Amino acid sequence: MSIASINHASAAGFDVDRQQPFIFESDGEAKRFAPATERNRDAIARVLKGILPSSGLVLEIASGTGEHIVHFAAMFPNLKWQPSDSDPAALASIAAWQNDVRSPNLLAPLKIDAVADWEIGYADAIICINMAHISPWSATLGLLRNASRILAKGVPLYLYGPYIQNSVPTAASNLDFDESLKSRNPEWGLRSVEAIENAARTAGFDLIEVIPMPANNLSLVFRRAA
Repeated sequence: MSIASINHASAAGFDVDRQQPFIFESDGEAKRFAPATERNRDAIARVLKGILPSSGLVLEIASGTGEHIVHFAAMFPNLKWQPSDSDPAALASIAAWQNDVRSPNLLAPLKIDAVADWEIGYADAIICINMAHISPWSATLGLLRNASRILAKGVPLYLYGPYIQNSVPTAASNLDFDESLKSRNPEWGLRSVEAIENAARTAGFDLIEVIPMPANNLSLVFRRAA
């Protein structure tokens, strides 16, 4: 099953932080823009600074427009950054951003479907931003299954997005967003931290930290346990 039309930037057509449409129309331009990226990329980078290794390969699943990984590649020059997506338009956008910045530590994008078995054999960290709620649950399970296969013990898996916590009241804007997503596709919707934690534990990961982020988002930091 492909999630080509439901990755975090291209398909759902939402600016997750404000729940407004992305500038992602079929206008003939390869490079695409997600307005939320400029607002959340530095907050995400501050979290990544505390969890990423000093060197190695960081794989991003569902890179969308490519703006996040271009920014991170510039901020963390000692790491190699591997973008990926299953959507051809997203892959073209990533390549267009890469062509503009020409960062030597930013690798060519790979076509990876989160649900399917990945061909890539290893990574020193995996990040996934704003995918879980705009994809079927099978995409999150596929992410965890594949991450379990390619990550060594202690290696971080980082997820970012608008999650629900059972013990914490959900912001009204996130409840509205959840309803809007489900009205477009019943397989979409905000996931609970507890559901992801349970699935991650089954896949061999421990949830190390839940970090509140701007605009009612969360960072979830996992590490491979065994």
